[in-house]
Amino acid sequence: MISWYFFALLALLLMGIQRFFYKVAAEKKYPTEWVTFSFMATVTLLSTGVYFFQQHHELNIIWLMTMSLINSASFLVATVSHIEALKYIPANIAYSIIRLNVVVVAGFSIFYFKEQISLFQGLGLLVAVAAMIVLTTQMREDTTKTKQGRRGAVFILLALLCGATASISSKFAAMHVDKLAFIALSYLMGMIGSLGITRALSYDKAEKKRSAAMGLGVVMGGFNFAGFYAFLYALERGPLSLVAAIVGMHFVIAIVLSAIIYREKIKPAGLVGIFLTVISIILIRI
Repeated sequence: MISWYFFALLALLLMGIQRFFYKVAAEKKYPTEWVTFSFMATVTLLSTGVYFFQQHHELNIIWLMTMSLINSASFLVATVSHIEALKYIPANIAYSIIRLNVVVVAGFSIFYFKEQISLFQGLGLLVAVAAMIVLTTQMREDTTKTKQGRRGAVFILLALLCGATASISSKFAAMHVDKLAFIALSYLMGMIGSLGITRALSYDKAEKKRSAAMGLGVVMGGFNFAGFYAFLYALERGPLSLVAAIVGMHFVIAIVLSAIIYREKIKPAGLVGIFLTVISIILIRI
């Protein structure tokens, strides 16, 4: 049987590519609501279609509804916040800070699931704090407009906390409910919720870009469906803290792609912050 570690690495690769498309959406100034709606609709259709072609155990409706609601709400806010943050903050800073939600996840798994924390993992948490300090310092230096800096910081914080909530709820879902049913229902809820977020965003609607935005959302949905299923498979068989730490490294793929395709420069402070982030994630999973 293929180990949970392989599926964690697969999720890392697929989600890293999908997260890069957030940057594409921001660069092309696609309407966030349409990217999000199309993305979630694609995952909903794919997971529902595959569900009917596989054998499943009896559904635990209460757990399924509860976990799906928590996951969809937190993931929707995290997704929209992530895309919006990239409109104000360079990708190398935004991705690095947001991915530090692995610290929150690791802390929860240690206290709730009683996972043992080693000396290296404790050191990893301290390094993660240092990484956040370095990256937020550069964020203040790189952001010319104070208002934009504050707005970007709010979006990053929302993405970090909601991303951690989504990961934790995914662990419970992987343990107690059918994975495909969970994906289908949570993304269906997220798709409906994304429609209500449209009026909350105060940016130009760019109606002419709707088709392109929805096309990008379809591509994102394909990568996310495969990556999320691999993530749930790994969570079902492996410890939350380690799986979340490995998959949390996918931001590196998005940063590299952003640097290559969009020639986004990474300043020395950013390199230090990214290096510390990677080190912290590696130490946490030891």
